[in-house]
Amino acid sequence: MVKITVEVKEHVLLIGLNRPEKMNAFDPEMYLELAGALGKLNQEEQLRCGLLFAHGDHFSSGLDLAKWVEVFSSGSFPQLEEGYCEPFGLDAEKRLSKPLVMAVHGLCYTIGLELMLAADLRIASVDTRFGQIEVKRGIYPVGGATIRLPQEIGWGNAMRYLLTGDEISAEDAFRIGLIQEVTGPGKQFERALELAEKIADQAPLGVQASLRSARIARYEGAEVAIARLLPDLQPIMASEDALEGVKSFMERRKATFKGL
Repeated sequence: MVKITVEVKEHVLLIGLNRPEKMNAFDPEMYLELAGALGKLNQEEQLRCGLLFAHGDHFSSGLDLAKWVEVFSSGSFPQLEEGYCEPFGLDAEKRLSKPLVMAVHGLCYTIGLELMLAADLRIASVDTRFGQIEVKRGIYPVGGATIRLPQEIGWGNAMRYLLTGDEISAEDAFRIGLIQEVTGPGKQFERALELAEKIADQAPLGVQASLRSARIARYEGAEVAIARLLPDLQPIMASEDALEGVKSFMERRKATFKGL
């Protein structure tokens, strides 16, 4: 049985964690399958947005730690095949360039939370329990939590959870800005899909440029992003989608974008 399911729904790629008998605990094989699915999203032009979710009762109970001992002791993550995207988005050369929405429920521990921090939009069921609990296992987070959690929720809030390993409820996660919406039990996928389809309905070149500009500001600084605003818009202005956007505005109708 595959540990990551992949399904195309029009312009959205549905990516599902599929190890429910182990509460979707991540082993290295699962990590590589996810990297392959993200690579598919990144490379195929008709795919405009991804939705990462989980089968079973929990998003992920975290790392299948015994299977990661050798990997972590080696000092590097598993080698990725050509065209794969690094799941945490820490490698700029292998970072997903398209939007990723996440739908989480049940337990969302360690790698689950770090995958969420690497995503662009996060929807959680009210029953979700988040935890960056590596300090309870004798290690620390290496998938980006020590970098992104302070950026997302502030230094004090981040240290509150990074250094204690305490759980975060869905309500508290929403209050501190870790997630964007809380749904009723079992409704997280439906709502996340609505948002993914709405993103996919917009102009792909504009969406990807918006994401790229925001990331430049985040990783390289505001001044670098500012310097690239108009130069990066210039080639988009010559696209069919930009022309369609203007025409639809003038004709007071919904635009139909092709990503060209």
